[in-house]
Amino acid sequence: MKSSNQSISRRNFLGASAAGTAAFQIIKPELVRGQGKEKLTAGIVGCGGRGTRGIAEMITGAPNVELVAMADLFEDQLEKSLRRLRDSDEFGPDVKKNIKVAPENRFLGYDAYKKLINSGVDIVLLHTPPGWRPLHFEEAVKAGKHIFAEKPLATDCVGAQKVLRLADESVQKKLTVMIGAQRRSQKEYVESVKRIQDGEIGEIVATYANWVGTPVIKGAEFEEKTRPGSLEWQQRAWYTHVWICGDQIVEQHLHNIDVINWVMDAHPVSVVSSGGAAWRPVSRLQGNIYDHFCSDFVYENGVRMTSHCRQYPNARDGGVIRIDELVVGSKGRSDCRDLGTESETKSLVQEHTDMMASILGTGPYINRARAVAESTMTAIMGREAAYSGLEITWDMVMNSKQDLTPKDPSLEEEFYVPVRPVPGEYKFI
Repeated sequence: MKSSNQSISRRNFLGASAAGTAAFQIIKPELVRGQGKEKLTAGIVGCGGRGTRGIAEMITGAPNVELVAMADLFEDQLEKSLRRLRDSDEFGPDVKKNIKVAPENRFLGYDAYKKLINSGVDIVLLHTPPGWRPLHFEEAVKAGKHIFAEKPLATDCVGAQKVLRLADESVQKKLTVMIGAQRRSQKEYVESVKRIQDGEIGEIVATYANWVGTPVIKGAEFEEKTRPGSLEWQQRAWYTHVWICGDQIVEQHLHNIDVINWVMDAHPVSVVSSGGAAWRPVSRLQGNIYDHFCSDFVYENGVRMTSHCRQYPNARDGGVIRIDELVVGSKGRSDCRDLGTESETKSLVQEHTDMMASILGTGPYINRARAVAESTMTAIMGREAAYSGLEITWDMVMNSKQDLTPKDPSLEEEFYVPVRPVPGEYKFI
């Protein structure tokens, strides 16, 4: 796997550009590493709860960035986010003073992302539900923007394939790309992973990844506001539908899978999985996702990753919460945090500080698109193995034609929701 943090000096960049000036035709001069403006502008696509908090985290970690544009499918969501940022007591004055979104820079609808990306902002934050991530990521890369994108980077094989191609293009353009896999910016993890890779616990013989927690969003929460079955309802209740959330193993458990891929500096080559719905009823309101997965991934060198995730409703009421990773070596073991020193800054803030240092050239160049795209595809592999009952290989997903995204969508139309996958009946494409 290619390194996710590649140190590219300004001299090397200028030397490469002398042979071909395409980079200067694509990237504005002030966005070349080391030539950054004192103040940069950002726009966000997707103004939900995570996006709103993400803006505050960005400004906290990079106070020289101003939010000047917002885009969302829903006007009520955009305006609620703006009020929280600008008028509420939830965020401090240091955040509020950098919220400068004029009315003409509030974009709505399915093409809002294009309008925002082409509005002149320097940095684009992609915070919509992940089913739309490949489409929005493609537009931002083509426009030569620095990008912060929430994980995962896709929900289907075709989308992940696209992001992998775009990841290479974004590196060629010297774009900084930070992905919301924040453990990669957390000091305990950064130091521990390096020491593991340097051989401190010996040769790696086994790995484990767990996200055992509670449900996230239920479709019933939006039943009174919208018509169940419509695309509007599916997108407001996005966590209950595979096409837009990817299921728990992709949307949430990716965090832990990504840590193990990071440690291994590789992606698995095959996986066998089990999964299903132990408590989630079969109903339109509950969508078509599973509530548990258990996967056995195999890396090219024969090391395995045991992956377990579940979302049970009683987990916080005498149940189990377990969100962790474990790497077993021939000389010891590590939870991927215990070999490092405790972070003084929250990782959700630190990743924006690191991103800004990359953009301005005051720190290492960062482009995590390929690394987290490979982890996204790894999680999709695990899901598809559970759905189908087959052993799924990396080559299979890289050649798959699976494309779940609606074409020419409208909010009022009904979008067919497949029944919850049944192994033996479900067909991997």
